[in-house]
Amino acid sequence: MKSNINDEPSLEKIDDFNDKEPKEKRNIVKLVVIFCLVVGAVLAYMRSTSTYSDYVGTEDKPGITTTKK
Repeated sequence: MKSNINDEPSLEKIDDFNDKEPKEKRNIVKLVVIFCLVVGAVLAYMRSTSTYSDYVGTEDKPGITTTKK
């Protein structure tokens, strides 16, 4: 049986080791990070500005009253 140890890539053979990654890959990673931050900021803004109605019931059956009598 043949050993596959020599077929494994070493760190020196990998493009991303020791700042040898292509500029395109670095730019794509930056764009993905910026895109995720922008989407997160938009979702956080939408969540913080949305209003929730705490009203329970309808006009005919008012439901729970929260005022003290």
